[in-house]
Amino acid sequence: MKKYLFPTITIAFLLVGFLIGNSVGSKAKAQQINWARLLAPQSKVDQLLQMMNSNYVDAIDVDSITEEVMEVLVEKLDPHSAYIPKKDLELVNSELSASFSGIGVQFNIQNDTVCIVAVIPGGPSEGVGVLAGDKIVFVDDSVFTGKGMNNEKVMHTLRGPKDTQVKLSIKRNGTPELLTYVITRGDIPIHSVDASFIMKPQIGYIKVNKFSETTYDEFMSALAKLKAEGAKSYIVDLRENSGGYMDQTIKMANEFLNAGQMIVYAEGRAYPRFEAKANGLGRFKDAELVVLINEFSASASEIFAGAMQDNDRALVIGRRSFGKGLVQQQIPFSDGSAVRLTVARYYTPSGRCIQKPYTLGDQTDYEKDLLERFEHGEFYSADSIHYQDTTKYYTAGGRVVYGGGGILPDIFVGRDTTLNTPFYNKCVNMAYTYQFAFQYTDKHRKELKKFTDWQALERHLLKHNILEEFVRFADKKGVNAQDTTLYLFSKLSFEEQVRKSTPLLNRLICAYIIRDVLDENAFYAIFERDDEIILKALEELEKK
Repeated sequence: MKKYLFPTITIAFLLVGFLIGNSVGSKAKAQQINWARLLAPQSKVDQLLQMMNSNYVDAIDVDSITEEVMEVLVEKLDPHSAYIPKKDLELVNSELSASFSGIGVQFNIQNDTVCIVAVIPGGPSEGVGVLAGDKIVFVDDSVFTGKGMNNEKVMHTLRGPKDTQVKLSIKRNGTPELLTYVITRGDIPIHSVDASFIMKPQIGYIKVNKFSETTYDEFMSALAKLKAEGAKSYIVDLRENSGGYMDQTIKMANEFLNAGQMIVYAEGRAYPRFEAKANGLGRFKDAELVVLINEFSASASEIFAGAMQDNDRALVIGRRSFGKGLVQQQIPFSDGSAVRLTVARYYTPSGRCIQKPYTLGDQTDYEKDLLERFEHGEFYSADSIHYQDTTKYYTAGGRVVYGGGGILPDIFVGRDTTLNTPFYNKCVNMAYTYQFAFQYTDKHRKELKKFTDWQALERHLLKHNILEEFVRFADKKGVNAQDTTLYLFSKLSFEEQVRKSTPLLNRLICAYIIRDVLDENAFYAIFERDDEIILKALEELEKK
């Protein structure tokens, strides 16, 4: 069964994420290249631009042309090298930063309106009285609703230098007049560990969404908390984790390995070989461990999974990972832009480079890879996995593993679509489950806030037949018995489709509401409760 953390996920979006947001190299002991010396000689491109600027018959915008040339040049390289214009650099860098300056809210956009989903505890917005459920209608006396509203515009407007102010006019349910708040922006922490809780007696669960500047510290805090709560075994969930800083995954892996065991090594044409080995000071070298991956686990996630697998330290469960084995370094330009240039390949302890094939300057096949995996049935059956590199590598214990296309898990668990129906798929893909959950929470927030236990809250929601209310919501969106698209690939009636997918819909809608009311731990506790990969991980750990 495929479930979604966000309203919709597209392969194209994730590929952009790998390209721009998370494809960065090691910050620890990185090999330094003298970029100033390499960039000093004037190239033919520089000379041409200068000639055009000085001698062309008409006035031209050389800066604009330069930006286009930079993008074209970098596009001739591998899929993960990227040119980042000045206007995008701050936002791109903030994805892996420890914090940014802003007002401290989580939001989504519904009906062209910015809706506050959550207010970050201790942040500037909480301090002035902004509440979850508030809707932003004016910012600094300018209308802040309408068709042009998107996530980028909201973040650009609400973020800003620390100690600067922004005025918000807010519509709150039950209050007829607009409420105005002047908020002083402050440092907002960015967390990379989404959740950590005891999933079963003595089994702790940790969900890591990326490898940012603070991931290791967050991870160790989560491990310490779980250990204090009685955990002796751990599930590290790296599904949908598209990577980040190599030094963070090295430090995480070090906690589970013995002295001298290889974690990863990297080398390139102008990048001397760099090796990372465990120092033996890890505090969880004897803990039972399972690592979860899927087709959206990439880069630093694959380094961690590969280190655990090649050292026979943990069971890797799930589906074949993305296959990104390239290292980028970010090189700044004087105008505030930057390039993330691939300078090396990294290799797992057995010698595997898990980078999947690509053609320089041609990303067409590369971007279609996940779609082709899906169409070939790989997401459902291990027998459909095809490796272009058939070279055999060996783990510390002598098991055969392969490179050249991601990490193949020790235990494959395919997607289960048993309860999927066109009705369920359309409601999820159109984000109607997410929208309904937010509106329901907003409408019943006072009543729902009385609950502090997610199990009690779930029972309350199911008792009030929340699915019936959702079906009425979907009907208003046009997803009903008259929707002919629901019958293109199914012989089930509308009522049969709803009935078949009821367990999935109940769990997903309840999980969204519970996250809005409680926290991420409560969300994942219900969201992952019947996940096939999680169930397999628990089964394997309980055998120990």
